[in-house]
Formats: sequence, structure tokens, C-alpha cells
Amino acid sequence: MADIVKISDATALALHSMVHLAMEREGHSTTAEIAELFKASRHHLAKVHQRLTKAGLVKSNRGPAGGVSLAKDPAEITLLEIYEVMEGEMHCNPCLFGNEACPRRDCVLQNLLPGLALQVRDYFDQTTLEQLAKESRWKMPE
Repeated sequence: MADIVKISDATALALHSMVHLAMEREGHSTTAEIAELFKASRHHLAKVHQRLTKAGLVKSNRGPAGGVSLAKDPAEITLLEIYEVMEGEMHCNPCLFGNEACPRRDCVLQNLLPGLALQVRDYFDQTTLEQLAKESRWKMPE
């Protein structure tokens, strides 16, 4: 059966670490610091950061003052952009069986699924890292 929205562990890490970077006062952080913050595998997060770097959303710098930082203004990066780097195109499929349209006219969820799928996509498309960073109640480490 199809999902309304699929969010893998890698995508969850991508979204959370990108918001963290948008909030970071120094403008950068290390993968190890972010992994510790979210209780995640450093190696898994490093692979996530590699994908985000390849897509041009994150910059990676080596050395003692190195780390990862946003490659673009957080006001220009949407959740949808991050999601699609990690998961591929977000489809708003209103059928739990994966059909483009329900073959039944009496679907038990016909009043819920199409609107819900579009609502999720619209939220991801219209929400930027800057917005989430401003709304966040996360306490940044000192």
C-alpha cells in the first residue's frame, strides 16, 4: 500500500540537521556534533551530508575549523527540496493501493486522502529552513 508521505531515517536526519545548521550561530557545525545532538550514527549522518553536498544544499570543509554549513540562504531552501534530494519526487498519490485515481467510486477514504496528500506536499513546498529555525524551540548547545 502507498504511503501518504514516506520519511526515512535518512530524510529525518537531513531535515533536522539542516534546521540545526540554519540555527547555528557560527554558521557551521561538525557531523559528529550534529550526530550526537540527535543521537544518530555519525557514519549514517555523514552519508546524508554527502548527498546534501552533492545536491548543492550543504558545503563541507575539512580541517580543524571544518564542518558542514548551508550552501544557500535558509530562506531559499524548502523542506520539499530537502525531501526530494533524499527520497525522490514527492508524489501526491490519493490511493492507498498506489493507483493514480481510485478505481472505486465508493472508496471509504475518498474524502480524506486527496486533500491530505496535497496538504502535506504544500506544507513541504511552502516551508523554508528559515521559518523552521525561527519557530524552533530547540535549545542550541552553548
